[in-house]
This record gives sequence, structure tokens and C-alpha cells, in this order.
Amino acid sequence: MEPFFLKNEQFFLIDGWNKESLVAGFTTKNGGLSREEFASLNIGFHVQDEYNSVCQNRELIGDLLHFPILNWVGAEQTHGIKIAKVKSDDKGIGATVYEDSFKNTDGFFTKDAGVLLTLCYADCVPLYFYARTQHAVGLAHAGWKGTVRGIGKEMVNVFQAENVSPDDIFVVIGPSICENCYIVDDRVIELVHNILEDVEEKPYNLINGNQYYLNLKELNRLILINAGIPEENIQVTKFCTSCHTDQFFSHRRDKGKTGRMMSFIGWKED
Repeated sequence: MEPFFLKNEQFFLIDGWNKESLVAGFTTKNGGLSREEFASLNIGFHVQDEYNSVCQNRELIGDLLHFPILNWVGAEQTHGIKIAKVKSDDKGIGATVYEDSFKNTDGFFTKDAGVLLTLCYADCVPLYFYARTQHAVGLAHAGWKGTVRGIGKEMVNVFQAENVSPDDIFVVIGPSICENCYIVDDRVIELVHNILEDVEEKPYNLINGNQYYLNLKELNRLILINAGIPEENIQVTKFCTSCHTDQFFSHRRDKGKTGRMMSFIGWKED
């Protein structure tokens, strides 16, 4: 079953997760104020879009979610595996000024209400983590570098350090580039192979001597299973940021000059 449904022009929500004051989803490229290659709902500050347009787009999402922008946190993402543990006192960091974001950070974890975790994407894999009984949520940005470095496993470690068992963690793997649109070389595949030595069915297929189709979503799913997440606790979207041109920006499809979507998860204050 597809875990995402289109709530309105501006964003998808995760089916079944948006209850008990939890909100979780992924923005589209539509219904915003940006122009030209960033048309129209660009959320990323770092892509040379007009600053005011990005802020207005963010404020629009905040209004629609009933989650004010000054309650968000954002990151300067570097394709690493650093995960920041966020408290409600951190809200506002990276929400309106990119330079004030969490540095060198590609994941967030929190147990606090009133703060919305946000990260930006244009083909990389958004990973959503939810442990209802422990009131814990996490969000990770997994491009190929973050994936092979193990950001998914790192997030599981963070949950475990907070006394949350992998059996209690539910994961949704969100809209990102699909295997038919994502070609990598043998340098990347060697790194993939090294972390999946015991997996029979590999998440890549040879095209020719040095080119492979890579299924980043499936790679992350396998890594999470190896990290202890029960297979039945993981859902994977069918949405591809490159194929579904009507809904998403894509760094590869748009040749690098494009906007960014945003993943988000957090509990509203009672």
C-alpha cells in the first residue's frame, strides 16, 4: 500500500501517521511563489532562489500545517551521517536563515512536542522514523553517500540510545529517485556491495562495464532491516522524484538547476 497521499497542492502526508497531534509528510513543487526553474514551491535556501520567495513558501507550508515556521528546525546538509538530537528550545534554528542552520547535519531526532523537523531534497531519500509508545520521531536525508555511510543505521542507534528498541520503530521511505532513473558507476557499487555482503538479491543491476542502475530506496530498506528494524515495520513509496515531473523537483532530471522539496515530521503542542 502506498504510504503517501496528496493532502493538497502543496504537500503529501503519510497515511496513518498524522494523528494524535503528529504531522509527517513531503512537499511538492507546486502552489508556491518561486519563479523560473524554481517554480513554484521551492523550499531550499541554498539554490540561488530569491530569499523572500523561499521564506514566503515556507510560511505558506507552516500556515497549511498549522505549524508556525518559527517552530521549525533546518540543517546545512552535507551528505554525512551526523544526527542532531533536538529539543523544543532549538525551534527556529535554520527556519528562516540558512546560515544559522544546524551545521554538517543530515538527520534529526526528537521526543519534544512543538518542534517540526525539516530537511530538503531533490532526488535523495527521505527516511521517516516513528516510535509512538516512546513519543520519538526522526528524519534523515540519505543520498548515496549518506546511505553507504549508514545514516539509517545511525538513526537506529540514536533511538536505541534513548531506550527505544528497533522492534518499536516504524519507518517510511519517501519520494526519491527510482532505480530506472538513477545510474551510478562501479566506485559507488563497490561501496554498496561492501555493506550488503550477506544479501542475496542486490539492489542494483549492471547496464554495461561501468554503469549500474541503483535502487536507493531498496538499499536503505535492506540497511534498516540489517540494523534491526522488522521488515513489516518498513513502508516504501512508489513515487519517484525524477519520473513524476508534475509533482517534484529532480536534481538529475533538471540538470542541477532546480528547487528543493522538504520532508517534515513533528508533534504539535497540545
